[in-house]
Amino acid sequence: MLAFEEEAAPVGPGPRPSRWRPVLRLLAWAAAMVAVLLVVLRAVGLQVSVPVLVAGVLAVLAVRRVTALLAPPPPQPAGGRAPVGEEDGSYNFGARDALRTAINRWEWPLDWSSTRPERFTGTVLPRIGELADERMRLKHGVTRESDPARARVLLGDRLWTFLETPPRRTPSPRDLAVIVAELEKI
Repeated sequence: MLAFEEEAAPVGPGPRPSRWRPVLRLLAWAAAMVAVLLVVLRAVGLQVSVPVLVAGVLAVLAVRRVTALLAPPPPQPAGGRAPVGEEDGSYNFGARDALRTAINRWEWPLDWSSTRPERFTGTVLPRIGELADERMRLKHGVTRESDPARARVLLGDRLWTFLETPPRRTPSPRDLAVIVAELEKI
């Protein structure tokens, strides 16, 4: 009888978080700031239009919200060890950045195609062809489809043969490096 027991929390889905709560909080902050600014401005003898003041306060709060969303992650605690690549100047391959994403767009299909040549022919070879066509289009105004004779001269026999007749096996990394070097010469 003298024991104290808290009621157990109800099991099941709780109340859904309101979508309006952040909006109402923003409006409450804006109203408070407008009220304080009106009092301060009137105390020093300045007259400012209320709609202009409200718009200014809402703009400041919106900018504050956007910058908070775009802010970098907080620094690591002083006792913790900094991840490799940030302090010693080396590249951190675990970080999610645009360079790593671009590399993965090529690395994964190349890795998948190492065991099955048809994957290379169906996935990687068309991308290399698109790169070749784009480089020729940008530098010479020609693609393999629009002017095959001129494209063959620009590409060279080795690259032309590679793009037009699919290889029976997946090329080695050394062969691909040669192909990429020839692409860069276009």
